[in-house]
Amino acid sequence: MTDPEFMSLAESLLKTIELACDRINDESDADVDNQRVGSMITLTFANRSQIIVNLQKPLHEIWLAAKSGGYHYRWADGLWQDTKGGGEFYAALSANASLQAGEPLVFSPD
Repeated sequence: MTDPEFMSLAESLLKTIELACDRINDESDADVDNQRVGSMITLTFANRSQIIVNLQKPLHEIWLAAKSGGYHYRWADGLWQDTKGGGEFYAALSANASLQAGEPLVFSPD
């Protein structure tokens, strides 16, 4: 994968997260604040816990840091896949955000 290909896919992922936060705030009682600074998004929940998603450009990876731990994702087979075989990015983000928000939250690429 070239650097421009990575950046295109990664920027799409960050925009999708921002839009999903707006949708979640509009459609539920969840209060998910999202703040983007450069290539990093911080999601802050009502209980003040956070999830951080940031790009690791030299590695062509997306990193996710949540209360449950840190995860690294690479683009493979049309999905952002955990580098240690732990699944797909949006499923992990949804599970971690739900846990930290205390209610079901769904993030998806659509």
